Amino acid sequence: MAGAGLGNPAVVGLAGFGLTTLLLQFHNLGWCGTGVVFCTALILGGAAQLIAGLQEFRCGNNFGYSAFTVYGAFWISLGLIWFVLDLQAVPGSFIGNHLRISTADVGMFLLAFTLYTAIMFVAALRISWMMAFTFTTLLLGFIGLDLVFLCGMKQILPVVAIDLIICALSAWYMMAHLIFLQVFGNDILPLGKAWLRR
Repeated sequence: MAGAGLGNPAVVGLAGFGLTTLLLQFHNLGWCGTGVVFCTALILGGAAQLIAGLQEFRCGNNFGYSAFTVYGAFWISLGLIWFVLDLQAVPGSFIGNHLRISTADVGMFLLAFTLYTAIMFVAALRISWMMAFTFTTLLLGFIGLDLVFLCGMKQILPVVAIDLIICALSAWYMMAHLIFLQVFGNDILPLGKAWLRR
């Protein structure tokens, strides 16, 4: 396959976002432990998305630059939060004495990202049908996690996990759209028209 142009960083950013989100929901449904999610969050969801975001900057794409960089930082931050939560249980440790994190703290962390996601959701409405759908499910997922961590509504976690699995698969659909478009030369996975148009 010959191609003189540069690659699209979104194919890596969407892959990292989708895969890490999928694994976390597998954990939330009780299908896997946090160890594999922690490692993936740092490397794929975190580092790979950060790199994709910085490459989007060079492409002049503010939406992709912001989304991949901020959500990449989200995954790294979440991994570090899990790390601190584990270490604070160690008696006499520095983290146990000075860097304590509560369930409410995690809830506020998620709430802050909910507000950011709401801004990105509005922008996504002008991009494509699939982008708007992905950010709708992501926003609903964050709101659900806010209810779990801030209001103690743990019973809704399976529903939130299913919503975010749909979100992850939607991100992969957009990744596949970009890859297949270049490989096959035609739009076999269309993204659809924007929900908001001029």
